Amino acid sequence: MKFSHLGSLFGRVFQATASAWISNRLERRSRTSQLVIGMLMMVAVVLSGCAVEPGGGISATEVSTDGKLIAHFIDVDQGDATLLQGPDFTILIDTGRHDRDELVPYLQSSGIKALDLLVVTHPHADHLGQFEKVMSHFEVSEVWMSGDEHTSKTFERALETVLSSDAGYHEPRAGETFTIGSAHLEVIHPQTVTGHLNNGSISTRVTFGDVVFLFSGDAEKEAEQEMLNRGRNIQADIFQLGHHGSSTSNTQPFLEAIKPKVGIYSAGRENEYGHPHREVVDLFSRLNIPLYGTDRNGTMLVVTDGQTYQVKGAQGAELIQTKSETPLDEGPQSLGDCIDINTASKEELIQIKHIGTDYADQLIALRPFGSVDELTRIKGIGEGRLKDIKAEGLACVRR
Repeated sequence: MKFSHLGSLFGRVFQATASAWISNRLERRSRTSQLVIGMLMMVAVVLSGCAVEPGGGISATEVSTDGKLIAHFIDVDQGDATLLQGPDFTILIDTGRHDRDELVPYLQSSGIKALDLLVVTHPHADHLGQFEKVMSHFEVSEVWMSGDEHTSKTFERALETVLSSDAGYHEPRAGETFTIGSAHLEVIHPQTVTGHLNNGSISTRVTFGDVVFLFSGDAEKEAEQEMLNRGRNIQADIFQLGHHGSSTSNTQPFLEAIKPKVGIYSAGRENEYGHPHREVVDLFSRLNIPLYGTDRNGTMLVVTDGQTYQVKGAQGAELIQTKSETPLDEGPQSLGDCIDINTASKEELIQIKHIGTDYADQLIALRPFGSVDELTRIKGIGEGRLKDIKAEGLACVRR
């Protein structure tokens, strides 16, 4: 399997030269060098378009899948790692948490010898965490990163690992398309480097036969709106929820455009963030979309021949669906006259019980809120006042 994407010989030569220079500079570990690194990498990418030339690339060791695609939504606790193991391609999207080490053994147990493409959706440590280990154990043809930078040692080591490897490097942008074996990839986000790590997440539609997957990393509602505004087809059969099922992502308009038949999220058991958020689970239930999570099922597989698909546990166990515990008649249709605390003006907010001008200023500064329950983030709003606010029924969070 090979990448089919334009690249130029000049760009390749320039990138090789730049990478050598970058490596030397990295050894000096100066902050100045890090700035220059980013600039040179950007120039090199622009000139080459992609590190892999047409017809080039490294063929991964093929693993028998009987002509099917097996999508592994790997249980990496509160992080993300998804393996797409096809008959003639192998793609890994994100590499789990930095404080765990389950990914390499899992890939090895799945028969993986090499990766055609390794995508790091964004540089947070719960998506980038085991990058070095993966790179050191498997031959990787190409690495994609968003272009956003992080100050963490995990990110710095990852960058050094790319530069010291033979892997190609690319920062994909919305509208680019790629073919890897029988998989077709369409990048739908970001358009440019955003400077916001979550909203700069690489978001990709992956098509195998007639079955489509959508991955959006930790893209939040602002990024989702940008994807909608571009007007591209983002429909997908299988949607991996944004940001582990957070209510800062997975808006109703976004879901209605995707029209997923199944939603899958990756989250740790009893995680401190409360993922998936109740509002998101409620939304999936109201839209009658089956929802499954690694917190309840561990690693899950989607097996498809390109025509039909089956969602199942890694060990063949029956899956537990994540469902709403809220009566469905309390859904958004009852929010017609409420005040959305994420968009309302100060004048509107002070109509809510206990919200005066000082609290309204705090509220606006603390946006966004995932739910009305989060109003306790405002200094002075405790459980007692929150109870009054909820009983009044005027404050709400629209999605």
